[in-house]
Amino acid sequence: MSSGGAEDDIPQAERKTVTDFCYLLDKSKQLFNGLRDLPQYGQKQWQSYFGRTFDVYTKLWKFQQQHRQVLDNRYGLKRWQIGEIASKIGQLYYHYYLRTSETSYLNEAFSFYSAIRQRSYYSQVNKEDRPELVVKKLRYYARFIVVCLLLNKMDVVKDLVKELSDEIEDYTHRFNTEDQVEWNLVLQEVAAFIEADPVMVLNDDNTIVITSNRLSETGAPLLEQGMIVGQLALADALIIGNCNNQVKFSELTIDMFRMLQALEREPMNLASQMNKPGMQESTEKPARRENPHKYLLYKPTFSQLYTFLAASFKELPANSVLLIYLSATGVFPTGRSDSEGPYDFGGVLTNSNRDIINGDALHKRNQAYKEMHCLHPGDLYPFTRKPLFIIVDSSNSVAYKNFTNLFGQPLVCLLSPTAYPKALQGMCGVAFPNKLQLQTNTIQILREKFLFVSGLSSMRRGLWEKCQDYLRKINRDIAQLLTHSRSIDQSFLQFFGDEFLRLLLTRFVFCSATMRMHKIFRQETRNYPESYPQLPRDETVENPHLQKHILELASILDVRNIFLENTLDDY
Repeated sequence: MSSGGAEDDIPQAERKTVTDFCYLLDKSKQLFNGLRDLPQYGQKQWQSYFGRTFDVYTKLWKFQQQHRQVLDNRYGLKRWQIGEIASKIGQLYYHYYLRTSETSYLNEAFSFYSAIRQRSYYSQVNKEDRPELVVKKLRYYARFIVVCLLLNKMDVVKDLVKELSDEIEDYTHRFNTEDQVEWNLVLQEVAAFIEADPVMVLNDDNTIVITSNRLSETGAPLLEQGMIVGQLALADALIIGNCNNQVKFSELTIDMFRMLQALEREPMNLASQMNKPGMQESTEKPARRENPHKYLLYKPTFSQLYTFLAASFKELPANSVLLIYLSATGVFPTGRSDSEGPYDFGGVLTNSNRDIINGDALHKRNQAYKEMHCLHPGDLYPFTRKPLFIIVDSSNSVAYKNFTNLFGQPLVCLLSPTAYPKALQGMCGVAFPNKLQLQTNTIQILREKFLFVSGLSSMRRGLWEKCQDYLRKINRDIAQLLTHSRSIDQSFLQFFGDEFLRLLLTRFVFCSATMRMHKIFRQETRNYPESYPQLPRDETVENPHLQKHILELASILDVRNIFLENTLDDY
């Protein structure tokens, strides 16, 4: 009797297991689908929702691990369904990284995506006659590639691209699909993305050096005794990409990708315990400095851009800085104006909205009006009420030289060249995937920039390490030049206390000085970066001490012949 009762309890327990699993699965899908409805700006609205979503997925993941045998036998749980749960967790971590800018969550996303591949959770999908399942697998690959790109795991990226290519070929061969062109475009985009940056090969063992733009522990020059700088901290950044024919993958252009990394520290590994980051208290966070919060805006309309600007401006803490990075096609003024104000020099392009096509037609008939799809310098004036740091990569970046500091708050604009030397392409033996690639490097890259304009793609390991040491020395010296300058605008020094902004400023000075000494760049002043307020050239970008360092670095690399010995020569 007791034995029969025990046997009767087994199916009931198993039914409860299946019921509980179905409840957690449905709840997790409901919460995950609700993430897309959360506002993209502001923090209080989404923090608790992410916490609840992580909580349910934590329970779901542990539940399927603890009851795998029952779920296999009674529910018919398939491995691709486990993979789908793991993929959703990876997406959660990735989107939480986008919301918080905490790079350690990228490692968490990588862990789950990598486990799916190692355990072949999606291996049986191709045997089922269901194209929608194959699409899930393809999307998983695309998301995994994005995470690997952000972590600079280029060896994994190349393997994933090969696997994705094979999967797409099999998918399009088996099913008569309409999205074949779209998936082939995905392959083309990621291939262009990988090739967009030159790599350095170490001749000793043909090792490919994958350098990172992220801030390492020794990345920014340390503040030395006697340096008087402000105490402002970079809190928020808007990274905007709106270039025509820009190299991109997903909704991340190569320019946005580089700037995103320039505003982050190197990731730290966290134990993959599926903790609930959305519910973490401040005392539970890693005991280290945070990254500035970032908004990534791919081809935003003017109204979208302004909405995010206003939200970021509103939530900016005291003694903090808002950074705006604009990588966009230049918009030039259509005619001369009697007075030259902040709306008379053009600006950069914002995305047009189909709802105002009729307005566009009217505008084109009357050139007296300003371009409505343009972000003019004057559009940013309201936000100069708080400390503002602007970087413009555009063919009309110089429009932002015409700023006026109305409210006396710290304000700096770093402006890319508006053209690049055509001869450089032949010298380096590479093709520029887009015109603005070089301009972005102007602002961001320190080591790679010098090597690129010097036409170098390989060297001995010992020489590479020697260059790194020497560049760190140059970086320290630039910091001293800026802080010891007697005529520099105080805005630069106000921003210099923040590590990220300090590194951007020293890189900017180094690249500006390098270009002014490079024979090809000196053919046109349009090839030079500029700034607002203007840097004192004799104390910074044309300082003899810095020029000597550049020539010494060129000698180390045996490329001194492409730099001018006397930069005061006419060009």
